[in-house]
Amino acid sequence: VAVICHECRMERSEFLKTASPHLVVDVIMYATAAGGRRGPAPPGWGCPCMTSQLEPFVGYDGWPLLGDTTLLPGEQRRLGFYFPSFEDAVPILRSAGRFYLWEGKFIGAAKIVR
Repeated sequence: VAVICHECRMERSEFLKTASPHLVVDVIMYATAAGGRRGPAPPGWGCPCMTSQLEPFVGYDGWPLLGDTTLLPGEQRRLGFYFPSFEDAVPILRSAGRFYLWEGKFIGAAKIVR
């Protein structure tokens, strides 16, 4: 369990329920058979968000705002994303117009809507 606020002991999944999105994206999770996750991404899940699928990889931790829902392999959805390194990440990702979700391999893609 990831703890965001060590003083108040708030878990990341709880924090993200009230967080404002830094970016809104149309995300597609790759199907398991196409190399995606083997199971759902739970509330509080996050991953590196890469600007390109080409090396050298440049990525930033991103946390989708899932509320109490999960994000399934093969699913497409419009979601808000929160970036802990907002000042570094968002201008670069916005400039790229899209990013790729990484979990030891590319497991999804996101097109920035706003």
